[in-house]
Amino acid sequence: MLHDMFVISIPLAEKIIRPIIVYFVLVILLRVFGKRELAQLNPFDLVVLLSLSNTVQNAIIGDDNSVAGGVIGAVTLLVTNYLVVRFLFKHRRLDQLVEGECSELVKGGHVQKDALARELMTRSELDTVVRRQGFDGLGAVDDVKLEPGGAFVITGKTPREHDEVMAKLNEILAELRAR
Repeated sequence: MLHDMFVISIPLAEKIIRPIIVYFVLVILLRVFGKRELAQLNPFDLVVLLSLSNTVQNAIIGDDNSVAGGVIGAVTLLVTNYLVVRFLFKHRRLDQLVEGECSELVKGGHVQKDALARELMTRSELDTVVRRQGFDGLGAVDDVKLEPGGAFVITGKTPREHDEVMAKLNEILAELRAR
């Protein structure tokens, strides 16, 4: 029993190379298929990601089901990720190429239909994101950006009264300083 648990049945080099290949293929595929996979998972996206992990499992472990083989595969994935992140940190231009650019989904209070289509998001999904961030809906926001890492950056509209109130406060402040 201990033999089956700790003796690796495939060559060590293969055990290390398999996760590295799968890692880079998954990074490329997630980049190609967009930020949405990272941003807001609907039930379909969640099923795909869960199935994806199960699908690539055999590609990572091969014919080896040993504990040692699993540990080697996990360590290889973590080390590969660490090295890639460190490398990209030192090479910002390459990082921008890999990460991509942010998408402006709402600009100046207007929904950008082309940007939504590129990100495969519906107006309803966008409205849900805005509401989850504490806004009353799309009518309450000026800008919504989807960052390359999947985070939403939302800027609310400034009420018209805000400018008037600020102007009055500045007048009062100027009067107080003049005294």
